[in-house]
Amino acid sequence: MLKKSLVIAASLLSLVAGPAAAQDRYQNRPPVVVSPDLTAPWVMQLGGQQARTRQVIYRQQVPQATRKQYYQQGQVAKPQLKRRVVNPLIQPANATRAQRPVKSKFDPQYLPQTVAYESKEKPGTIVIDTNNRFLYLVTGNGEARRYGVGVGKPGFEWAGAHKVTRKAEWPSWTPPQEMITREAAKGHYLPARMDGGPENPLGARAMYLGSTLYRIHGTNAPWTIGYAVSSGCIRMRNEDVVDLYERVKVGTKVIVI
Repeated sequence: MLKKSLVIAASLLSLVAGPAAAQDRYQNRPPVVVSPDLTAPWVMQLGGQQARTRQVIYRQQVPQATRKQYYQQGQVAKPQLKRRVVNPLIQPANATRAQRPVKSKFDPQYLPQTVAYESKEKPGTIVIDTNNRFLYLVTGNGEARRYGVGVGKPGFEWAGAHKVTRKAEWPSWTPPQEMITREAAKGHYLPARMDGGPENPLGARAMYLGSTLYRIHGTNAPWTIGYAVSSGCIRMRNEDVVDLYERVKVGTKVIVI
Protein backbone atom coordinates (compact mmCIF):
# COMPACT_ATOMS: atom_id res chain seq x y z
CA MET A 1 0.00 0.00 0.00
CA LEU A 2 2.84 2.36 0.88
CA LYS A 3 4.61 1.59 -2.41
CA LYS A 4 1.46 2.36 -4.38
CA SER A 5 1.06 5.67 -2.56
CA LEU A 6 4.65 6.69 -3.42
CA VAL A 7 4.08 5.97 -7.11
CA ILE A 8 0.91 8.07 -7.17
CA ALA A 9 2.68 10.97 -5.41
CA ALA A 10 5.58 10.90 -7.88
CA SER A 11 3.16 10.99 -10.81
CA LEU A 12 1.31 14.00 -9.38
CA LEU A 13 4.61 15.81 -8.81
CA SER A 14 5.72 15.28 -12.42
CA LEU A 15 2.44 16.62 -13.73
CA VAL A 16 2.88 19.81 -11.72
CA ALA A 17 6.62 20.34 -12.38
CA GLY A 18 6.59 19.35 -16.09
CA PRO A 19 4.72 22.39 -17.49
CA ALA A 20 6.78 24.74 -15.34
CA ALA A 21 10.10 23.32 -16.60
CA ALA A 22 8.90 23.41 -20.19
CA GLN A 23 7.74 26.98 -19.76
CA ASP A 24 11.14 28.00 -18.36
CA ARG A 25 12.90 26.35 -21.32
CA TYR A 26 10.83 28.18 -23.94
CA GLN A 27 11.12 31.51 -22.10
CA ASN A 28 14.94 31.38 -22.47
CA ARG A 29 14.78 30.61 -26.22
CA PRO A 30 15.24 33.64 -28.57
CA PRO A 31 12.02 34.64 -30.31
CA VAL A 32 11.52 33.91 -34.01
CA VAL A 33 11.78 37.17 -35.97
CA VAL A 34 10.06 37.17 -39.34
CA SER A 35 11.46 39.66 -41.84
CA PRO A 36 8.90 41.91 -43.56
CA ASP A 37 10.74 41.06 -46.77
CA LEU A 38 9.77 37.44 -47.28
CA THR A 39 12.40 37.02 -50.00
CA ALA A 40 15.18 37.56 -47.47
CA PRO A 41 17.31 34.46 -46.78
CA TRP A 42 15.49 32.32 -44.27
CA VAL A 43 18.58 32.01 -42.06
CA MET A 44 18.32 35.74 -41.37
CA GLN A 45 14.94 35.19 -39.73
CA LEU A 46 16.07 32.78 -37.05
CA GLY A 47 17.86 33.23 -33.71
CA GLY A 48 20.62 35.51 -32.49
CA GLN A 49 20.76 39.26 -31.99
CA GLN A 50 23.25 39.72 -34.84
CA ALA A 51 20.97 37.93 -37.27
CA ARG A 52 17.95 39.94 -36.18
CA THR A 53 19.62 43.32 -36.68
CA ARG A 54 21.63 42.65 -39.88
CA GLN A 55 20.25 44.41 -42.94
CA VAL A 56 19.83 42.64 -46.26
CA ILE A 57 20.35 44.89 -49.29
CA TYR A 58 19.12 43.90 -52.74
CA ARG A 59 20.43 45.40 -55.96
CA GLN A 60 17.64 46.75 -58.11
CA GLN A 61 17.55 44.94 -61.44
CA VAL A 62 16.91 47.21 -64.41
CA PRO A 63 15.92 45.74 -67.80
CA GLN A 64 18.75 46.20 -70.32
CA ALA A 65 16.51 47.84 -72.91
CA THR A 66 15.27 50.53 -70.50
CA ARG A 67 18.45 51.01 -68.45
CA LYS A 68 19.40 54.28 -70.19
CA GLN A 69 15.92 55.68 -69.54
CA TYR A 70 16.17 54.79 -65.85
CA TYR A 71 19.55 56.49 -65.62
CA GLN A 72 18.24 59.66 -67.25
CA GLN A 73 15.29 59.82 -64.86
CA GLY A 74 17.58 59.40 -61.88
CA GLN A 75 15.68 56.36 -60.61
CA VAL A 76 18.77 54.18 -60.56
CA ALA A 77 22.31 55.37 -59.98
CA LYS A 78 24.86 54.52 -62.63
CA PRO A 79 27.40 51.95 -61.48
CA GLN A 80 30.58 53.67 -60.32
CA LEU A 81 33.94 51.93 -60.26
CA LYS A 82 37.09 53.20 -58.58
CA ARG A 83 39.26 52.79 -61.63
CA ARG A 84 36.90 53.31 -64.54
CA VAL A 85 33.22 53.60 -65.40
CA VAL A 86 31.73 50.91 -67.58
CA ASN A 87 28.76 51.83 -69.74
CA PRO A 88 26.57 48.71 -69.86
CA LEU A 89 24.94 49.93 -73.08
CA ILE A 90 28.14 49.77 -75.13
CA GLN A 91 28.06 46.86 -77.57
CA PRO A 92 30.87 45.47 -79.75
CA ALA A 93 31.24 47.41 -82.99
CA ASN A 94 30.79 44.27 -85.05
CA ALA A 95 28.78 41.56 -83.34
CA THR A 96 29.02 39.15 -86.27
CA ARG A 97 32.81 38.95 -86.35
CA ALA A 98 35.07 38.15 -83.42
CA GLN A 99 37.51 40.94 -82.67
CA ARG A 100 40.49 38.69 -81.99
CA PRO A 101 41.66 35.71 -84.01
CA VAL A 102 41.54 32.32 -82.33
CA LYS A 103 44.46 30.08 -83.14
CA SER A 104 43.54 26.95 -85.16
CA LYS A 105 40.12 28.35 -86.16
CA PHE A 106 39.29 29.43 -89.70
CA ASP A 107 35.98 30.76 -91.01
CA PRO A 108 35.03 28.79 -94.17
CA GLN A 109 33.52 31.89 -95.78
CA TYR A 110 37.11 32.96 -96.50
CA LEU A 111 37.89 29.90 -98.63
CA PRO A 112 38.48 30.63 -102.36
CA GLN A 113 35.32 30.54 -104.45
CA THR A 114 33.79 32.00 -107.59
CA VAL A 115 31.14 34.61 -106.84
CA ALA A 116 28.91 37.02 -108.73
CA TYR A 117 30.76 40.33 -108.98
CA GLU A 118 29.77 43.26 -111.15
CA SER A 119 32.68 45.58 -111.86
CA LYS A 120 33.83 48.08 -114.46
CA GLU A 121 37.40 46.85 -113.98
CA LYS A 122 38.99 44.69 -116.64
CA PRO A 123 39.43 40.95 -116.10
CA GLY A 124 42.67 40.28 -114.25
CA THR A 125 42.26 43.30 -111.94
CA ILE A 126 42.56 42.72 -108.20
CA VAL A 127 40.11 44.56 -105.93
CA ILE A 128 40.63 44.31 -102.16
CA ASP A 129 37.66 45.10 -99.90
CA THR A 130 39.38 45.77 -96.58
CA ASN A 131 36.14 46.31 -94.65
CA ASN A 132 34.82 42.86 -95.46
CA ARG A 133 38.23 41.14 -95.67
CA PHE A 134 37.90 39.89 -99.24
CA LEU A 135 40.20 40.00 -102.27
CA TYR A 136 38.50 39.75 -105.68
CA LEU A 137 40.28 38.72 -108.85
CA VAL A 138 37.96 39.96 -111.61
CA THR A 139 37.36 37.23 -114.19
CA GLY A 140 34.71 38.98 -116.30
CA ASN A 141 31.15 38.00 -117.21
CA GLY A 142 29.91 39.40 -113.90
CA GLU A 143 32.07 37.06 -111.81
CA ALA A 144 35.24 37.10 -109.75
CA ARG A 145 37.38 34.67 -107.82
CA ARG A 146 37.15 35.63 -104.16
CA TYR A 147 39.69 34.98 -101.41
CA GLY A 148 39.70 35.80 -97.71
CA VAL A 149 42.44 38.13 -96.50
CA GLY A 150 43.86 39.72 -93.37
CA VAL A 151 44.25 43.50 -93.47
CA GLY A 152 45.91 46.39 -91.65
CA LYS A 153 45.10 46.80 -87.98
CA PRO A 154 43.66 50.11 -86.67
CA GLY A 155 46.07 52.90 -87.49
CA PHE A 156 47.55 50.99 -90.43
CA GLU A 157 44.60 51.08 -92.83
CA TRP A 158 45.14 52.48 -96.29
CA ALA A 159 43.49 52.66 -99.71
CA GLY A 160 44.63 53.39 -103.22
CA ALA A 161 45.48 51.95 -106.64
CA HIS A 162 48.83 50.40 -107.50
CA LYS A 163 50.32 47.73 -109.73
CA VAL A 164 52.17 44.53 -108.97
CA THR A 165 55.79 45.53 -109.57
CA ARG A 166 57.50 42.34 -108.40
CA LYS A 167 56.69 38.74 -107.56
CA ALA A 168 58.72 36.44 -105.30
CA GLU A 169 58.52 32.81 -104.20
CA TRP A 170 59.30 32.14 -100.54
CA PRO A 171 60.43 35.76 -100.13
CA SER A 172 62.93 36.94 -97.55
CA TRP A 173 61.76 39.50 -95.03
CA THR A 174 63.53 42.73 -94.10
CA PRO A 175 61.45 44.57 -91.49
CA PRO A 176 61.50 48.37 -91.96
CA GLN A 177 63.28 50.30 -89.24
CA GLU A 178 60.01 51.87 -88.09
CA MET A 179 58.58 48.42 -87.39
CA ILE A 180 61.74 47.28 -85.60
CA THR A 181 61.61 50.35 -83.33
CA ARG A 182 57.87 50.06 -82.73
CA GLU A 183 58.02 46.39 -81.79
CA ALA A 184 61.12 46.86 -79.63
CA ALA A 185 59.14 49.35 -77.53
CA LYS A 186 56.68 46.49 -76.85
CA GLY A 187 59.45 44.08 -75.93
CA HIS A 188 59.38 42.26 -79.31
CA TYR A 189 62.76 42.20 -81.03
CA LEU A 190 62.68 41.57 -84.77
CA PRO A 191 65.58 40.31 -86.86
CA ALA A 192 67.23 42.67 -89.32
CA ARG A 193 66.53 40.08 -92.03
CA MET A 194 64.92 36.66 -92.29
CA ASP A 195 65.40 34.19 -95.12
CA GLY A 196 62.34 32.79 -96.86
CA GLY A 197 60.77 29.59 -95.57
CA PRO A 198 57.85 28.17 -93.60
CA GLU A 199 58.72 30.27 -90.52
CA ASN A 200 58.91 33.49 -92.48
CA PRO A 201 55.86 35.76 -91.84
CA LEU A 202 55.63 36.57 -95.57
CA GLY A 203 54.70 32.98 -96.31
CA ALA A 204 55.03 31.13 -99.61
CA ARG A 205 54.58 33.99 -102.10
CA ALA A 206 54.64 37.78 -102.21
CA MET A 207 53.42 40.35 -104.74
CA TYR A 208 54.90 43.80 -104.15
CA LEU A 209 52.70 46.86 -104.73
CA GLY A 210 54.27 49.80 -106.54
CA SER A 211 56.92 51.71 -104.62
CA THR A 212 55.14 51.14 -101.29
CA LEU A 213 56.25 48.87 -98.47
CA TYR A 214 53.00 46.91 -98.83
CA ARG A 215 52.60 43.45 -100.34
CA ILE A 216 50.04 40.78 -100.94
CA HIS A 217 51.69 37.81 -99.28
CA GLY A 218 51.13 34.49 -97.57
CA THR A 219 51.19 33.85 -93.83
CA ASN A 220 52.24 31.14 -91.41
CA ALA A 221 49.29 32.16 -89.19
CA PRO A 222 46.21 31.30 -91.32
CA TRP A 223 43.85 31.82 -88.36
CA THR A 224 44.44 35.58 -88.74
CA ILE A 225 42.60 35.63 -92.10
CA GLY A 226 39.45 37.72 -91.75
CA TYR A 227 40.99 40.03 -89.14
CA ALA A 228 42.73 43.40 -89.04
CA VAL A 229 46.10 42.39 -87.64
CA SER A 230 48.87 43.39 -90.09
CA SER A 231 50.98 46.52 -90.43
CA GLY A 232 49.24 47.32 -93.72
CA CYS A 233 50.08 44.32 -95.89
CA ILE A 234 47.37 42.05 -97.29
CA ARG A 235 47.66 38.52 -95.91
CA MET A 236 46.42 35.31 -97.51
CA ARG A 237 46.63 31.64 -96.62
CA ASN A 238 49.70 30.08 -98.24
CA GLU A 239 47.51 27.82 -100.40
CA ASP A 240 45.52 30.83 -101.60
CA VAL A 241 48.43 33.16 -102.28
CA VAL A 242 50.08 30.43 -104.39
CA ASP A 243 46.87 30.10 -106.39
CA LEU A 244 46.61 33.87 -106.89
CA TYR A 245 50.33 34.13 -107.71
CA GLU A 246 49.90 31.75 -110.63
CA ARG A 247 46.94 33.75 -112.00
CA VAL A 248 48.41 37.27 -112.02
CA LYS A 249 51.38 38.89 -113.73
CA VAL A 250 53.71 41.77 -112.99
CA GLY A 251 51.82 44.90 -114.00
CA THR A 252 48.46 43.68 -112.66
CA LYS A 253 46.32 46.56 -111.36
CA VAL A 254 45.49 46.36 -107.64
CA ILE A 255 42.74 48.52 -106.12
CA VAL A 256 42.49 48.71 -102.31
CA ILE A 257 39.24 50.12 -100.93
